[in-house]
Amino acid sequence: MKTYMEWILFSYIMLLHMRLFTFTIIKPREGDPFDSFPKNFWQEFSSPFTDTPENEDNDDIEETTTHEPFPFFDESGSSVNVTTHLGNTVYLHCRVNDLNGKTVSWVRRRGDELNLITFDKHTYSSDSRYSLEFEAPNDWRLLIQYANERDEGHYECQVSAHPRPLVLLVYLTVVVPYIAIDDDRGVSTPEKFYRVGSTIELKCIIDKIPHRANFVIWKHGMRMLNYDTSRGGISVKTDLHTGGALSRLYIANANRHDSGNYTCALGDFAKTTVAVHVLNGENPAAMQHANSARWTPITLVVFLLTLIVFGHNNLR
Repeated sequence: MKTYMEWILFSYIMLLHMRLFTFTIIKPREGDPFDSFPKNFWQEFSSPFTDTPENEDNDDIEETTTHEPFPFFDESGSSVNVTTHLGNTVYLHCRVNDLNGKTVSWVRRRGDELNLITFDKHTYSSDSRYSLEFEAPNDWRLLIQYANERDEGHYECQVSAHPRPLVLLVYLTVVVPYIAIDDDRGVSTPEKFYRVGSTIELKCIIDKIPHRANFVIWKHGMRMLNYDTSRGGISVKTDLHTGGALSRLYIANANRHDSGNYTCALGDFAKTTVAVHVLNGENPAAMQHANSARWTPITLVVFLLTLIVFGHNNLR
């Protein structure tokens, strides 16, 4: 019985010794006699005694790793063109998907200069006409009220993505109405001449009219003439067509009091002014010619110098 117990104890000590031996194995350095062993010898030798995970487990871990979605715009391209009329309210849209906590900002580009307009839902522009109006679920739209010519240009919607911002370029075009008072030959003129007793006829031509502007106003000085019944003999006829208008002002039996500045205005969007002269007995055509050929001080000086030089040369 003693011999049997000694044999069991001896076996246990040997097994424990072999277990400890496996933990003291060191990977050979170059030049050791074990270099001739296969490269996977040490791994295979120690694998029964180590808890190193199998490669299959590593593959499973890699396959379950997911990446955060990258933000992207609804627009198919990287740039958008927007057109509005003078005085209108316009939205510049920026629809961003998979934002995931990133920040959206609007900036105005003028050459190499960038001016911050909005950051997140806060407006930083000193121009009160600009503001950020978020529309669910993903539209970070920039609002511009009463658009004018200075608003035309490049805008950028930027998303603070890594490694560089995501940018949508927006170019805003502001259509400015064309308005002019033409003479009988269709030529825009700053002055018109009429005889006393004749009929004043002014023709106002308007192009590129905003959609919500549907009326034309005539004024003599500060007095509106469209519905004026105090003088009598005044009529306004306006023909609206697609994108434009033609308005005519008639004043019968003109007198000296009808002289002055006449303004044709398209609401609050655009206007033009012509000076009307009502003459008593003078020839309007001759008066207009004389007015256009009036000597200016510079022209008079040049003329006098020419006479002096010419006279000096003749005396010699």
